[in-house]
Amino acid sequence: MPAKKPDFESSIARLDEIVKALEKGDKSLDEALGLFEEGTKLIKTCGKMLDEAEQKVVKLRSSPDGSPEETPFEEAE
Repeated sequence: MPAKKPDFESSIARLDEIVKALEKGDKSLDEALGLFEEGTKLIKTCGKMLDEAEQKVVKLRSSPDGSPEETPFEEAE
């Protein structure tokens, strides 16, 4: 069974933990490199999630009769 894909919030929380651990400066070189690698993967994953979310965004604008109308983000002006 495939592992559950982490959500954006838990990925950001883990990234915050990694940053704090690296800022402490008490990790060995190997541990620090492992954390750095994990962090760069999380950044890439979060960036991908944000890109996917941006594609789903719709912008509300006024229709000719004054009521809100949903339009895809790409078509919104």
